Amino acid sequence: MPSYSIGQAARLLGVSSETVRRWADGGRLRMDRDGSGNRAIDGAGLARFARERGAGPHAVPEDDVPTSVRNSFVGIVTAVRVDDVAAQVEVQAGPHRLVSLVTREAVEELGLGVGVTVTARVKSTNVHIDLT
Repeated sequence: MPSYSIGQAARLLGVSSETVRRWADGGRLRMDRDGSGNRAIDGAGLARFARERGAGPHAVPEDDVPTSVRNSFVGIVTAVRVDDVAAQVEVQAGPHRLVSLVTREAVEELGLGVGVTVTARVKSTNVHIDLT
C-alpha cells in the first residue's frame, strides 16, 4: 500500500501543506509516522478522504435535476470568449479548470458571464489515466 507525504497529499487534494497539517491535527485526516519518523498518510485513507471531500462544498446539490452524467463540477465562470457562432467558457471548480466549447446562443440563453455560478457536466466515452 503506498503512503504519501504531507506535500504529496496536498498536491493531490489541491490544497496547501499547511491545510493538510491542520486537517490531521484536527482529526479529519489520519496520519502515522513512517520508518524515518516523518508524518505519512496511507493511500487508502487518502483516497477515502478525497472521496468524502469531493462530496463537500463543490458537490452538486441533491435537489439537482436527474441526469445520467456522473461527473459534475460546481464552479464559477472565469472567462467567456464569444465569436459569431461559438463560444469558449472557462470554469474554475475547486482546483479544477474546465473549458467548454458551446454555441453563442447557449451563452446568451443561459446568461453566462464571468462570476456566474454554474455546474459543468462531463461525459466522455474515453477516459485516460496516467501514473504520475
